[in-house]
Amino acid sequence: MSATRSPAYSAPFDGAADRYDEIFTASRIGQVQRASVWTELDKTFHAGERVLEIGCGTGVDACYMAERGVQVVACDSSPRMIAVATRRMKNNHQLGRVLPQLLAAEEIASLRGGRLLDGAFSNFGALNCVEDLRSLARNLATLLRTGASALLCWMGPCCMWEILWYFAQAKPAKALRRFHRRGIAARLDGGALVSVYYPSLRTLARTFAPEFSLKSVKGIGVAVPPSYLEPLANRYPALLRAAVLADFPLGRCPGIRMLADHVLIRFERQDV
Repeated sequence: MSATRSPAYSAPFDGAADRYDEIFTASRIGQVQRASVWTELDKTFHAGERVLEIGCGTGVDACYMAERGVQVVACDSSPRMIAVATRRMKNNHQLGRVLPQLLAAEEIASLRGGRLLDGAFSNFGALNCVEDLRSLARNLATLLRTGASALLCWMGPCCMWEILWYFAQAKPAKALRRFHRRGIAARLDGGALVSVYYPSLRTLARTFAPEFSLKSVKGIGVAVPPSYLEPLANRYPALLRAAVLADFPLGRCPGIRMLADHVLIRFERQDV
């Protein structure tokens, strides 16, 4: 595991690492949202391929892919997240297929020099914390073979659940926070502040071109609420099950899918 990092990047997510799995991974909402993403990961990447994960967090997705025979270079900017992920990989006997790297998304160009990767993925808004997405797209393109997929899950630019919930709580600033295209300052579990951006689909398509073309879009959490409504999901499990069923068609419906908590976008590396 890499033990060095650029001094330009702090580790605001260190404070969230120890409780992330408790708060999100093990929650009802976290499980159903992750299962929806895993369906697309299964379709996109296959045993024997080698892929990059940007923002691996506690390593849940990397271990899932490794169990299916996919080799994963799992990167994260948080030393504590990498420590938790490495422990998970050891416990699941997956360190042979997963290479944890202490590396910010902004630093992935340092991975150049080896053979080109078969794809890349990032889950649950890790890339929403990257300000210069154009540089990220260029750097990612240098790491992937032509035709490779980049499956990137963003916090969506307009979450209907969030708007309705926070307006009902008389908190209009939170209800409309995703409409600030220049980003907002968000306070994480542990007290650290981080800048978060909510780019539109049009902005992402334009920013990743011409190295990548947009191939598919899927809403993750249209009917299923955001994870901070876990108490509601626990109180009404039947409604959550109905929401999961509704998410299947709604997540593919143009327009409506962009009202989801997260939006899963598949880009394809072009020969340019």
